[in-house]
Amino acid sequence: MDEMRPSSGAAAHLGLASIFPPGLQAIYGECRRLYPDQANPLQVTAIVKYWLGGPDPLDYISMYRNLGCPGQDVPEHWHYVSLGLSDLYGDNRVHEFTGQEGPSGFGFELTFRLKREAGETAPPTWPAELMQGLARYVFQSENTFCSGDHISWHSPLDNSESRIQHMLLTEDPQMQPMQTPFGHISFLQIVGVCTEELQAAQQWNGQGILDLLRGVHIAGGPWLITDMRRGETIFDIDPHLQQERVDKGIETDGSNLSGVSAKCAWDDLSRPPEDEDDSRSICIGSQPRRLSDKDTEQIREALRKGLEINSKSVLPPISSQKHSHDRPQSRKDSLESESSAAIVPHELVRTRQLESVHLKFNQESGTLLPLCLRGRLLHGRHFTYKSINGDTAITFVSTGVEGAFATEEHPYAAHGPWLQVIDIPPKLFWPKP
Repeated sequence: MDEMRPSSGAAAHLGLASIFPPGLQAIYGECRRLYPDQANPLQVTAIVKYWLGGPDPLDYISMYRNLGCPGQDVPEHWHYVSLGLSDLYGDNRVHEFTGQEGPSGFGFELTFRLKREAGETAPPTWPAELMQGLARYVFQSENTFCSGDHISWHSPLDNSESRIQHMLLTEDPQMQPMQTPFGHISFLQIVGVCTEELQAAQQWNGQGILDLLRGVHIAGGPWLITDMRRGETIFDIDPHLQQERVDKGIETDGSNLSGVSAKCAWDDLSRPPEDEDDSRSICIGSQPRRLSDKDTEQIREALRKGLEINSKSVLPPISSQKHSHDRPQSRKDSLESESSAAIVPHELVRTRQLESVHLKFNQESGTLLPLCLRGRLLHGRHFTYKSINGDTAITFVSTGVEGAFATEEHPYAAHGPWLQVIDIPPKLFWPKP
């Protein structure tokens, strides 16, 4: 991470509109609405801006002291607001300007609410480093975030011994979506959660867990304020929440998680590989097949369309190219709908039906298999594991998913490195008694 230093935000609040970028002015205006008495907030900024070759995409993170809302039992806290995921300048130095009708940059900025500890006179700066890390992910992967998304972090957010080691995302309760000269912006708030709460969000959905957190004061309350000293999960505080809300929600609604990036591989046990186009040689060979940008975009769009949450689950034919120009290639829809979609088999590789396959998952990925079965397939949906080590992907599909190349007659089918398994028999995962 580039060197960061606190700086004054006074210039933006002194009416120097002629020298301040319009996108920056717009966000400062929304902050002034909330904090009219904090015209000079403490800021953290990277010394070398991203558009000058620096590593940190956020130009600034403003930090405000929020007095909370005693009437709603909302405690005093620090409020962090990022500036840089949206288009601040409108001159293509960071984001391509595509007009006022669409999103500004990635279409959102991040916020974070951290409970103020007794005696604190200045906000901690570690949330700024966390926000820069998330921004780097967005810029590098071009996956945007949406309300309800979850982020597996696997480490205390403040590098302490805290149980708060993961994140959910939701709409900021005070900052309103806004229109700027360079497009529209929403504000997504980071909410720190425990491992058990993240797992419940994966098995059910993020919005459901966020609603539970709002109802438990010490776990976030109405404004979902993160308390790094929180030692109990919402299920420790109220054990009935797991059975009465989460388990019932999974049974009724299923899971909204349609795929994950993972360490996974598959092997065709039907026969040995015959040629370099064989899926076995592509998937587990020491030199995975590299695909062209055109092929990559084609199937990325096909998978994206299939992985989005729809009332009717559909996987479009992977040979279709009509979707490849539906939207700018530089922007994706969301972390959860795209994290498993960046695989693209070669368009000339034939689809093959397999007699048997060997699936390999790391431990964390394997723990999601019950979610795949209970939360997705039993509800007529699909679930994809996308390998983080190459182009391999494994998609489990139910018989109700249209456009799948696996069928009831041929439940194991492969197109290049993309394997589909339909209606997984229980013996695939659990040994017989």
